Amino acid sequence: MAIDQHAAPGSEPHASKAVDRGSAAHRRKAWIVLALLVGLMLVNFADKVVVGLAGVGMKQELGLDDRDFGFIQSSFFWLFSLGSVLGGWLGGKVRARWLLAGVAALWVLSLAPMAFQVGFTTIVACRVLLGFAEGPTTALAMQVAHSWFPAHQRAVPSSIVVAGAGLGPLIAAPVLTWVISEHSWHAAFGVLAVFGAVVVVLWLFGGDAGPESAAGEEGPDGGPAAVVLPPRVPLGSLFRTGTLIGAMLLFFVAYANTAIKVSWLPLYLEEGLGYDATTAGNLVALPYLGSATAVISVGFWSRSLTRRGVSNRITRGVLPAVMVLGSGTCVIAFSALDRGPLQLVLLVLSACLSAAGFGAGFAGLSDVVPARQRGAVFGVVTGFYSAAGIVAPMVMGNMVAAGQTRAAGYGDGFLLLGAFMAVGAVVALLLIHPDRDARKLAELGRGAKIGHPRRPVG
Repeated sequence: MAIDQHAAPGSEPHASKAVDRGSAAHRRKAWIVLALLVGLMLVNFADKVVVGLAGVGMKQELGLDDRDFGFIQSSFFWLFSLGSVLGGWLGGKVRARWLLAGVAALWVLSLAPMAFQVGFTTIVACRVLLGFAEGPTTALAMQVAHSWFPAHQRAVPSSIVVAGAGLGPLIAAPVLTWVISEHSWHAAFGVLAVFGAVVVVLWLFGGDAGPESAAGEEGPDGGPAAVVLPPRVPLGSLFRTGTLIGAMLLFFVAYANTAIKVSWLPLYLEEGLGYDATTAGNLVALPYLGSATAVISVGFWSRSLTRRGVSNRITRGVLPAVMVLGSGTCVIAFSALDRGPLQLVLLVLSACLSAAGFGAGFAGLSDVVPARQRGAVFGVVTGFYSAAGIVAPMVMGNMVAAGQTRAAGYGDGFLLLGAFMAVGAVVALLLIHPDRDARKLAELGRGAKIGHPRRPVG
């Protein structure tokens, strides 16, 4: 049926025209945009993993030790949070087509100098710029994806967007490893710069935000939503809900795992476990292949459970928290094992569970965040959890440097990471409750409309 839509943040005024969200044209456009978002996420994470793949050659050429390399990896996240918050704020003011194209163009600008001879300071400066530009990408991509799909369908597009993060390293790891071995680590950065420019052009031609309305949400059965959020709620009340606090904590510990995987996994396989460079580059792809598959599968599973009447508390709270808990347990287990098939299975499984939990959890945020505020809120959430990327690579670098052997240092670092993930997931499990918090925020909005004093939402 045709419904009157309000303009989504970052979309054009024409989005207020009547739009049939069930039409074939709308569905086709939604999936085209989703595919372009996956392309952006693919480049986004390929850019992140390239330093890890180039790490051995980079360290040899520039004479870097483990602490220096950890410093470079950490520098990517120095302005990541600032970029996340700024990008989220701009997401409500700048059309999504131009904003995402602009940040992706900055990625290309930061990668291009690395294709030539550079020093330590230049590398750090380029990584800082790249981190700042990539900071808002996940939040903006989620905001745009959610603007094309009704509430009960968002678990799948959320998971597909997150899967793009897995596809980037999955494709990049073997390809860039070959480029590095046949040419140089500088050439790998040049390849990414060119590919990033192509994705920018494609997005400019086909990408934009959809006609998502702050009202007119649909429930799991396709009918009116059980809880209709007001157009806006006080941000203080929103960020005091258990769902926002729990989700931010869950994302923080999951992203610590992602940051270490991106920064140190290639070196761990090569230096810690003794695989040769080609084998290590191929093995790096396995966790990302598993992650991409798992995150999409869990997205469809979550949507299926929602359609069958299972509460959002289970599908978007308990389910992702249990998965991240399982991921942390796998990290603890493989940190204690020697090189071999079982260790690789646990390593891949930990990546799968962490990524799948992240994707399912992000869908729960839209249950409690009004559409008009999603850009800003997603930016703050992303800025918060990305701070794990500042700390985690440096901690791992210090643990490796302090270990009696390199293998022992890596083992200690992964053991600490697994314990951190497990504790964070348990706390998040107790806090996330989208249905409860959405009702509280809806009541707060109704109270404000009739002049009642606003009560804090816990």
